[in-house]
Amino acid sequence: MNIEQKVIEWRHHIHQHPEFGTEEHETAAFVASKLEEFGIEVHTGIGGTGVVGILKCGDSDRSIGLRADMDALHIHEENTFDYASVNEGAMHACGHDGHTAMLLAAAHELAQTKNFDGTVYFIFQPDEERGTGAKAMIADGLFTRWKIDAVYAMHNLPGIEAGHFVTRPHSVMASESSFEIEVLATGGHAAMPHMGTDPIVVGAQIVTAIQTIVSRNLSAIDETAVISVTEFATNGTVNVIPTKVTITGDTRSFTDGALHKIEKAIERVVAGQCMSAGVDYTYKFNNSFLSTINTPAETAFAIRAAQTVVGEDKVNGSCQPFTISEDFSFMLRETPGCYILVGNGAGCGCGSVALHKPTYDFNDNILVPGMKYWQTLVEQCLAK
Repeated sequence: MNIEQKVIEWRHHIHQHPEFGTEEHETAAFVASKLEEFGIEVHTGIGGTGVVGILKCGDSDRSIGLRADMDALHIHEENTFDYASVNEGAMHACGHDGHTAMLLAAAHELAQTKNFDGTVYFIFQPDEERGTGAKAMIADGLFTRWKIDAVYAMHNLPGIEAGHFVTRPHSVMASESSFEIEVLATGGHAAMPHMGTDPIVVGAQIVTAIQTIVSRNLSAIDETAVISVTEFATNGTVNVIPTKVTITGDTRSFTDGALHKIEKAIERVVAGQCMSAGVDYTYKFNNSFLSTINTPAETAFAIRAAQTVVGEDKVNGSCQPFTISEDFSFMLRETPGCYILVGNGAGCGCGSVALHKPTYDFNDNILVPGMKYWQTLVEQCLAK
């Protein structure tokens, strides 16, 4: 069986046996066994269920890290093909099965050809979806136990033609943060609102005022951001003014500066509205993902490798940034690198179903281009 057949077989096996973040025990064991089979040094249990394979060739002290994510989503798969998930309520609906298979295939090829001078670190990361896996591997010494000069990652993306690559220097994906606001009042009888304080009116004013933060506090040129209020809940009933309103929401931004401005501005809005109404509040702001910031030199390497594999006309090196988020962003704060996206399919054809949908499937047709991208990137960055 050649590598083109093997990578499909591996991808289907991983797809059929999805595991949630921090629970990727079978997936990690599968990855480790394949790396060992290829003759690659293997380290397991990094950041929980993470795996790192190390392949050295030549005398150079240069190095490169290649990262793939392994975790699945809490989604019941609706596909009926023969490799559909056998684990109830778990599904590879984001293509991490394909990412893992492509990196395994590249490891296999690089171990065979050894056409490079330096060290390659194959990083198989757990729990990307919840944003804890990269931080866990970093905390477990990913960049202190080993000298990794630059780190790269790749993700599939439906809506882009299969096998086309897109990326950009600087911010390519947004940060993701959530907020929770509690407006605390005395409540009262719906017929006698003057005898208490009403958190619903204050909460409504807060929601409206929050909509001005992006337009009046951030630069329209270089501080693009999104703030969405996603939930408004109370403990009242039809004839009872509640004592508490809980407002939750989500924010996205492309720079750390914009992120910090948003965090402070939301609380300033909340504090002002609550003070004017004579009610109390609590405020929590949680940052799950930082913005994914590609370094220019490493982005140029990634673009050149992709162009070598598929041609210049199929690589967009100056795409618009995406408001989705990635925990690879934490790795890019530790060392230079680049995050690139490969098209999974567009229109109504194969691979066009959106990420996180129960009928999504990774497009097998992009496994080989993805594998060759990784191999070419290593051979060009660590050229003999």
